[in-house]
Amino acid sequence: MRDRFPLLWLALHRRRRMLAALVLGMAVFELLIVVIAGTVPHGRMFGGDDGRTPPSAFKAFSGSTGSVSIGSYPGLLGAGLTHPFWIALQVTAVASLSAAAVAADVESGTIELVVVRPVSRARLLAERTAAPVLVSLVLNAVATLTVAAGVALSPDMHHDVPLRGVFIAGLLGCGLTFCLLGPALAVSAAARRRAHVLGAAIALGAVGFALNFVALAWSKAAPLRYASPFHYYTPGDILAHPTVPWGSLGVLCGVGAAGVATAFALLHRRDLAP
Repeated sequence: MRDRFPLLWLALHRRRRMLAALVLGMAVFELLIVVIAGTVPHGRMFGGDDGRTPPSAFKAFSGSTGSVSIGSYPGLLGAGLTHPFWIALQVTAVASLSAAAVAADVESGTIELVVVRPVSRARLLAERTAAPVLVSLVLNAVATLTVAAGVALSPDMHHDVPLRGVFIAGLLGCGLTFCLLGPALAVSAAARRRAHVLGAAIALGAVGFALNFVALAWSKAAPLRYASPFHYYTPGDILAHPTVPWGSLGVLCGVGAAGVATAFALLHRRDLAP
């Protein structure tokens, strides 16, 4: 792998400590969510047997369109897959590796040393795009397998949350991170400062979540939810009703693919001279 894909290997090797910390953090966090969910008596939180219902904005925290209560097992586990900490880990990986794709070398002045080698711009971006894609897949796999293990070991949770739903939610999580990755790479291919890429990735993650939250909390802003990637990412619903949301997955992957295609077009045409 090192000989065939040196740029991919180098991108991962340079950030190996950060990536190890992200993977460990994801595993520990999801394990904590599973443990908490297992200790909460069923039906004792919002939406339980007493008839209470949570505010509409709580849907954003459980990854639901409204059919799943945050007090249920699917809602609690879904909250672990849409929690700001989960988002922060994903955005950190996307932002760091996307910035390193092009913008970091342009900013440091080392891009010319890279492109004068017998490596095409397309290959440069392809290998450096593969790095955040692989890391996002690993992070989502760690989160999915941790939740799946917890569900499998708990008869009560397994009764309400089919394992199929856990894996479908993980698949949709990959779609969400790819949706964030594509535009971030496009910014990296056009920018001269890594800060621009970091800002774009954070904006997509944080502002996207906030926009979905506001749209759910305020009825007059409801149409804005379609502009947020988190409107199409509903792990709480999927954990309760394990069917693949092909439409939402298509939107997320489509935005990501459009961003990657734009990045290749921009890098091919731009002047890399300082």
